[in-house]
Amino acid sequence: MKPAAFDYHAPESVDEALELLADEAVESRVLAGGQSLVPMMNFRLAVPEALVDLRRIEELRYLRIGADGALEVGARTTQAELLRDPAVTTGWPLLHDGVTHIGHPQVRSRGTVCGSLAHHDPHGELPALALALGATITVAGPAGRRQIAAEDFFVSFYEVALEPGELVVEARFPAPPAGSGWSFREIARRHGDFALVGVACLVTPAQTRLVVFGAAERPLLLADPSEVAAAVRPLDDLHASAEYRRQVAVLLAGEALAEARERADG
Repeated sequence: MKPAAFDYHAPESVDEALELLADEAVESRVLAGGQSLVPMMNFRLAVPEALVDLRRIEELRYLRIGADGALEVGARTTQAELLRDPAVTTGWPLLHDGVTHIGHPQVRSRGTVCGSLAHHDPHGELPALALALGATITVAGPAGRRQIAAEDFFVSFYEVALEPGELVVEARFPAPPAGSGWSFREIARRHGDFALVGVACLVTPAQTRLVVFGAAERPLLLADPSEVAAAVRPLDDLHASAEYRRQVAVLLAGEALAEARERADG
């Protein structure tokens, strides 16, 4: 299938992009890597009147360590670029490992970190990783810029806490403190497929952040595997039953927490 007709814009600055998004008379969608939006448009699950492509906005293409030690990821940074950065491998191993489970190299070479967060497929890895790592999402809009904690950003299926005319410009991942342990596990029918269910876990000296994804309308942040069975709200579909997802979520949560604690102790 082919997408419905749409107007195409390629602004060269964030301000120019916001001007285009401010037109409430036009239903516009933001295009970053296009790995999620374009297939939806081809099947006409998304029918925007206009696309605002970020590919010419150089100010959004960066991957750096901020003054506070957090990893700052601009909206044009691809998943492949994140994986190639040795600082991510050593400083954010949970993030690195989780992103390797996203699709295939061709997908990661186009898909962006911030695009996956803004798209919010509840079976996707990056929303769960952002929640486990306590990430903050920076958005720009008509009223300026604001930061949204990952706990508040993911609302429901493909829905995030963006106001009309707002655009995700950055994701910030705090550096896990010394003595932290981590684990990432998921079950998929084939490597590169969307996860049927998965778990991202970070254990620090101060807290445990256990996130289950693919088992509710958004990733769920829990404190202990004993909470999983009651907290998850999985759906039946052609890939797996709700009960199967529930059982696997409980199993993966226990395994992930044990592995994260072992790494923290080591």
